Amino acid sequence: MNSSTCLYAAHQKMGAKIVDFSGWDMPLHYGSQIREHHAVRRDCAMFDVSHMSVVDIEGCDAQAYLRYLLANDVTKIAAPGQGLYSAMLNDRGGVVDDLIVYALPRGFRLVLNCATGDKDLVWMNEYAKGFQVSLQQRDDLAIIAVQGPQALARVSSVVGQAIGDKLSTLKPFASIFSRSPQTMSDWQFARTGYTGEDGLEIILPSSEAEGFWWQLHEAGVSPAGLAARDTLRLEAGLNLYGHEMDENISPLQANMAWTIALQDSERNFVGRCAVLAALDEGPQDKLVGLLLTERGVLRDGQDVYIEGCEQPGVITSGSFSPTLGYSIALARVPAEAGERAEVMMRKKREIVRLIKPGFIRHGEQVFAATANG
Repeated sequence: MNSSTCLYAAHQKMGAKIVDFSGWDMPLHYGSQIREHHAVRRDCAMFDVSHMSVVDIEGCDAQAYLRYLLANDVTKIAAPGQGLYSAMLNDRGGVVDDLIVYALPRGFRLVLNCATGDKDLVWMNEYAKGFQVSLQQRDDLAIIAVQGPQALARVSSVVGQAIGDKLSTLKPFASIFSRSPQTMSDWQFARTGYTGEDGLEIILPSSEAEGFWWQLHEAGVSPAGLAARDTLRLEAGLNLYGHEMDENISPLQANMAWTIALQDSERNFVGRCAVLAALDEGPQDKLVGLLLTERGVLRDGQDVYIEGCEQPGVITSGSFSPTLGYSIALARVPAEAGERAEVMMRKKREIVRLIKPGFIRHGEQVFAATANG
């Protein structure tokens, strides 16, 4: 039997199409994936992401533990509420999971992918041996993401001016904590997201999530499902675990070199030796964006043929882009690939354009157009 979030009843009342997502019953859409996608780009919409795993870490060795566990360095976090994107690596330099870590008033909070949450917790407990830390999986918490250019205004209209004023000053990857006067429970408002738009991810008690969900809906925030979430993150050029990265893929192959902190030569972390060896060897392949302006839809797993290269690349994520009106993809290709490649479509090779990953940010096209579009 699949798991369900505390918002499952609300999804049913809203007419969601429910699908199995990594063992969770989750909304795919509420009638129209395209409408939900455009709502985020043009206004705002809300997503239930309570299936993701939240783990709080406390103890006198919490910082030292995370400096060893994560490829990024948590000493970059200057104050409670600030967040940091990082990955956990294995000894071969592959990505165990990508995550966000926040500093709490006491300790740290990790938000992990749902598909890897159980595995991650085993991994984290194994490496916690020898450190004075405690790990608490917060099954009592839910996460609602409100994304889009009107997200902060709509959330502020629900939570009130005092909190709204604080939200308006938040920088990306920062968060504030607020205590509910009714329940005395703690809520976290983080200026983060997975859509390429401005917005918030609100971590709150599961018991209070459905009430907040309906308040947001009454304030004009429409719901959106997994389908729109995927096309939005693809347009933004954001990685998806199990597609652009996994335990056999180095962060260097997934455009995540910026998340590896090597400045402190004294800091050891899991996978450091493998990362340094890969840097010495040099890149063998790279992650790129693909554009197909002709008819057809690029799909995961399709080969990408590069002139002069014996081995083809492969599409890691592909779909139709509702914002652009044609197909886009992320693909791993040989390092020497140029600006053009071919993909087999309808028994015929179609030319695709290769660009830096990332197509749409804040509703605007971020790549340069050519004479042919």
